[in-house]
Amino acid sequence: MFRVQVNRLVTLVAVVGLASGAMSFGRSHDAASAAEPDVEAAIADIKAKTEALVAAARPRLDALSPQERLASPPVIWRVPGAITEFRDCAGCPHMVVIPAGEFTMGSPPAEQQAEAQHRVTIAAPFAVSKFEITFDEWEACVRDSACSNIRPNDEGWGRGQHPVIHMSFDTAKAYVAWLTKTTGKTYRLPSEAEREYVTRAGTTTPYWWGSSISGSQANYDSRMTHAGGVDGVWLQKTVPVDTFAPNPWGLYNVHGNVYEWMEDCQDFDNAKNPRDGTAKTTGDCSHRMARGGAWSTIHAADLRAAARVSSSATERDTGFGFRVVRTLD
Repeated sequence: MFRVQVNRLVTLVAVVGLASGAMSFGRSHDAASAAEPDVEAAIADIKAKTEALVAAARPRLDALSPQERLASPPVIWRVPGAITEFRDCAGCPHMVVIPAGEFTMGSPPAEQQAEAQHRVTIAAPFAVSKFEITFDEWEACVRDSACSNIRPNDEGWGRGQHPVIHMSFDTAKAYVAWLTKTTGKTYRLPSEAEREYVTRAGTTTPYWWGSSISGSQANYDSRMTHAGGVDGVWLQKTVPVDTFAPNPWGLYNVHGNVYEWMEDCQDFDNAKNPRDGTAKTTGDCSHRMARGGAWSTIHAADLRAAARVSSSATERDTGFGFRVVRTLD
C-alpha cells in the first residue's frame, strides 16, 4: 500500500459571485486540433473580460482588514456566456475553464488538523482536466514514444476510462511535458491552491456537497467515516473517472478514487503556501504534496477539500494518479 504522510485538517469557505451566472455553464467546445482559432479567440476574450472584473473588485477587497478578508466568502469572477470546455487535440484530456477568484485556503478551527487558513487570489482563469487522467489518455503518450518506458499495471480493475495508476510524481511530469510539446500549450500539474479552489467550486463545506460523506458519493473505504454517513461501502478498486456526480464546476472525483499529485514540494506549514495560487517550489522537493484521497483511504477526513498529504516523488502505487492544468496563455 502507498505510504503518505498525512497532515490532517480541512477548510471552510463561503461562495459569492461578482459576475452574473457565477455557477452556470456557457458554451462547450471540443477542439480537434492543437490550436483552433475559435478556441484561442474565446480564451483571449475571457482573459480580457476577467481582467476587467478583477480590476473592478480589487478596491473593495483591498479596503478590508486582513481578518475581514480572511472571513469573507469566496469571490468568483466568472465571465457570463464564456467558453467552459475544450480539448487541444483528439487524444488530449477534456479541459474545463476555471474562473478567476479569491478564497480562503485551509480549514477553520472546528476542522483544523494542520491546514492554517490564509487568503488566496487567483487573478486569471485557467483550465483543469475534467477527469483524472485515464489509461486511454496515458496510452496516447505511450504510442507517441514519450511514455513508452512506463506501462502501468491496472491490477485487473480495468484500463480505458479508469484512472491511470502506479503514477509517480516524475511519471506525471513526463505526461504533462508530452502534452505541452504535442499541443504547443503550457500544461502542468496543479498547485495545492488551485486544486483546493477547484474542489470547493465556490462552496464552503469540507466536501463540495456538504459536511458529511458516504460511499455513495465518492470512492474510498467508507467503513470508517468522518462526520456521519457510515454505510460500510468499500469497492476495493478504482472506478471509471466519470463515476459519481460532478461538482458545481463540472469536475469529477475531486474526492476519492486516486490521490492526485501536486506541483508543490512537501511542507506541512500550509501558511507558507503562496498567496497567488502558484505552487510552493521550496522545501523538501524529494517529496511532493497530493490531494483528494484514494479508493483505499480509510479516514474520510483525508478526502476533505483542505486535506493534505505528501509522499516520495518516486512513489508508485495503486492509489496515485493525477489531473492536469493548462495555463491559458
